Amino acid sequence: MKIREIPFLAMGGEYGQDDLEAVINVVTQAIGPKGNFFPLPEENDFQDAIAEHEGAEKAIVVNSCGTALDCCMMALDIKPGDEVITTPLTFVCTAGTAVAQGARIVFADIDPVTMNLSPEAVRARITEKTKAIIPVHFTGLVCDLDGFDKITEETGIPVIYDAAHAIGAKSNGQPIGGRGLASCYSFQSNKNMTCLGEGGAITTNDLDFAEKVRQLKTFGYVYGGPSLRVVDIGFNYRMTKVQCAVGLTQLAKLGQLIVKRQNLMLALSEALHDTHEIILPYGHGPGHASHIYVIRLNTDEVRFTTPEFVSHLKNTYKVFTGKHYPAVWTWEAFQKLGYTSEGCPIAEKACEQVVTLPVFASTTMDDIEYIAWAVKATIQDLQ
Repeated sequence: MKIREIPFLAMGGEYGQDDLEAVINVVTQAIGPKGNFFPLPEENDFQDAIAEHEGAEKAIVVNSCGTALDCCMMALDIKPGDEVITTPLTFVCTAGTAVAQGARIVFADIDPVTMNLSPEAVRARITEKTKAIIPVHFTGLVCDLDGFDKITEETGIPVIYDAAHAIGAKSNGQPIGGRGLASCYSFQSNKNMTCLGEGGAITTNDLDFAEKVRQLKTFGYVYGGPSLRVVDIGFNYRMTKVQCAVGLTQLAKLGQLIVKRQNLMLALSEALHDTHEIILPYGHGPGHASHIYVIRLNTDEVRFTTPEFVSHLKNTYKVFTGKHYPAVWTWEAFQKLGYTSEGCPIAEKACEQVVTLPVFASTTMDDIEYIAWAVKATIQDLQ
């Protein structure tokens, strides 16, 4: 097969004329003599649309998923001395938001098949100091929702889902935004839908929690009543009018983009199904948001390392890859705080094996065929 380049794209979603028209409409309204960028009817419209799409009573939009998690940690009054349990196989901010409040992160191990946080492993890490659990719907595959519901029922510990990969994901055909106490979403540039580079949202069925989060993201304001009140210290974590307008257009076409990604990833799994040197991702298909396609190099079956595999795939066959993720404890900031891999052998091994192949909504079936060929050729070259 002829060598050609398959880049790892920075843009996960797709922009089109509908998004451009949404931006133009907002700017056109703002440039007149009485124009401005307030009020924000687009914000309420976007929030209502997200809540409906994700099956929740309320949605609050903010400027990133990290901010969404920040707001949830603050709304739960997470503080020094508290413990928050999460997975080590995640982006650094999942753990960082709790650490920023002075809490101690406790890493629990993952399921070896799904690579999602294991409820059984979480149970073993719960102490009297545990104040929250943050599972991650890794790659867009829904966590064991029932397992975490049961933990909350038995212990009262709230669950905040990191759904950065999972906008549009479903469990048994139902959206997941109303499960747990809250879910936090990302609309950053490489996600399945984007809001001009950044954006996030919190969904919840708890109306009091929703109001607390809304206050935190807008200076502590309480709206309504005879006068405006500030009842707590808050921040400016709002999305812009333009971003909310684009969010509406992005959300409207999300379903068809997810189906396209599912089909591409299923095709790649089929092309690689007989390659025992790699472990294929689990669950791509209906219900999976199919945000990223993460394989694991089966290091028990090969004589080469994951970095050698990635380097050869790029340098010889021009297939560029990502890594989702290095274990959180390996980052310098967490090493300074004394975090280690203790108690997470499955996650430790998985984090050394993971390779994210370049599959996006714009990927073609020809690209899929080439990627599969290049992966097999790389393995053959290195064995």
